[in-house]
Amino acid sequence: MKRLLVFSVLVTTLSLGLFAQENKLIKELESKHGALQKAIAETEKLLSNTKKTVSSQLNTLSSLTSQITQRKTYIQTINDDVTKLNREINALDRELMALQKDLQEKKKKYEASVQYLYRNRNIQERLLFILSADNLSQTYRRIRYAREYATYQRLQGEEILKKQEQVKAKQAELKKTRAAKEKLLKEREAERAKLEKEEKEKKAILTNLQKKQKGLQDEISKKRREANQLNARIDKLIADEIEKARKQAAAEARKKAAADKKSGKTTTPSSSSTATKKAAPVDAFTMSKADRDLSGSFVSNRGKLPMPVTGSYMITSKYGQYAVEGLRNVKLDNKGIDIQAKPGANARAIFDGKVAAVFQLNGLFNVLIRHGSYISVYCNLSSASVKAGDTVKTRQSIGTIFSNKADNNRTVLHFQLRKEKDKLNPEPWLEK
Repeated sequence: MKRLLVFSVLVTTLSLGLFAQENKLIKELESKHGALQKAIAETEKLLSNTKKTVSSQLNTLSSLTSQITQRKTYIQTINDDVTKLNREINALDRELMALQKDLQEKKKKYEASVQYLYRNRNIQERLLFILSADNLSQTYRRIRYAREYATYQRLQGEEILKKQEQVKAKQAELKKTRAAKEKLLKEREAERAKLEKEEKEKKAILTNLQKKQKGLQDEISKKRREANQLNARIDKLIADEIEKARKQAAAEARKKAAADKKSGKTTTPSSSSTATKKAAPVDAFTMSKADRDLSGSFVSNRGKLPMPVTGSYMITSKYGQYAVEGLRNVKLDNKGIDIQAKPGANARAIFDGKVAAVFQLNGLFNVLIRHGSYISVYCNLSSASVKAGDTVKTRQSIGTIFSNKADNNRTVLHFQLRKEKDKLNPEPWLEK
């Protein structure tokens, strides 16, 4: 009883100074999941209602397919994070067991020291122990021993308190981690239910479209013709831009040669100057140093360029040739990517550059911006706020994206990226 009393007094007098720490993994997962949930919520708002027309249904199918892909990715992320939390829980269990074992050992040592003091609690006995020494040196050693033993006992008590706090903190951390896992499991079930609903909706659209095979093929042919018309215009403008740059470089070379001749300098014609006298093929930019520097800077920002739209977005059509899943003989060939945004969203420049061209096609504006040897193309704008020759900065608005009132204000930017005449997949260049 007295041993317990001594221990309780020690507990009340010691300063603990220990606080449970937030689990870093849980904080990271909560932050990541919050961002993913927000992104999915935003894209859900972008999905338009299914209409009866083939064109609207194709657009809805494209948006819905993108949403399903995004949700599947999110569910896989949850699965991966549940696995991480399971590993964290197992590690915390092992750490807790080690702490509890250590605590029990310290309690046993403390109990033994308390029992020893209790047996030798009489002050008279302690004095006899010290005074019964044979000489002064032994007396001093016995006094020091008594003091050191008292200090040892006090430190043991403090260590027990610290270890108890560590056990409590680890228990709280373990509890929080298990709660985070349960939350993720519930979230996964909710996402699976939404995914199942979206896949049913997609199946219904596909069934409806399959019944309208002729109208579907007509719509695809129409889209293909419009795309070919747009790409032909872009190709011509880029060829014109390349030729203009070549002529400008040739003129500058002739001007420099004339100046050198006037000053009495004699220069051996270089391969580059000789090339300007010939009919050089129109396939590449002849760049100034500033353009070369801009191209190099553009390349160094690959994967970090901003999305060419303001606000929330979803990529509804990928780059390249591909078949539409679930539809027979329906193949698309996209020279860029299609990005669906909110009504009222603006197109914005992905990098510093100079507006090479602004043109209208089928009543809509299209903008080409040159970044050295690279050109970014922004199509399907209801208005343009820049003109040819303007210098633009990264993220600068260049126009408003067209919202189709006939299709629930569906707002889609068609975006392309070229290096000279070569078509590039824009996605690896853009920041996700």
